[in-house]
Amino acid sequence: MTTYGLIGYPLGHSFSVPYFSKKFAEEKIDAEYRNFPLEEVSHFEGLVRHEPHLAGLNVTVPYKQKILPFLDALDRTARTIGAVNTIRFCRKGSHLALLGYNTDVTGFERSLKEHLTPDHQRALVLGTGGSSRAVEFVLEGLGIEYKMISRSRGEDVLAYEELDPALVAKSRLIINTTPLGMFPRVDSSPDIPYRAITSGHLLFDLVYNPEKTQFLSKGEM
Repeated sequence: MTTYGLIGYPLGHSFSVPYFSKKFAEEKIDAEYRNFPLEEVSHFEGLVRHEPHLAGLNVTVPYKQKILPFLDALDRTARTIGAVNTIRFCRKGSHLALLGYNTDVTGFERSLKEHLTPDHQRALVLGTGGSSRAVEFVLEGLGIEYKMISRSRGEDVLAYEELDPALVAKSRLIINTTPLGMFPRVDSSPDIPYRAITSGHLLFDLVYNPEKTQFLSKGEM
């Protein structure tokens, strides 16, 4: 049976197995979908060797960037962003080629554009990991100015302690790309001045489990 799956660590938050299992059954696709939690990205090579029926993988935190050296080629979007969330296994005889793609761009852009208004011209992007690369790519394409926020200060990156209420107030779009608030650690959230958030703000969280994170709940208060 053809096998698809998800790599990352940990994977307890993921809805992928029930979602794709149901999809395959409804579409009468003879395939299975499995979670492959890899404690280290170096374990990827062993996974590929021991799973000969693998046809494709989704990639989640923390490996969207770390997986790149293990791939044979990237599509244009993934190459520009420097991160992948999908791997296609191309087999021809005994030869295997691993191709990387980034579909986060399409999903994020479609979801975001439904809620944008002319007020959302400045954004804050919380986190600088692999998921943030897709967010940056989309914001640049939409002509939205943005500032990156991370635990440590860097080039063009502010540390959380430097994020003052004035900057939050004028940045009407705030996007969380970190895993903070993700199941099972649902009580965590990015450390930002939530008191500066107004009814004109749009908060977008890439965490999907739980449906409403602490980040979103604090933004509503």
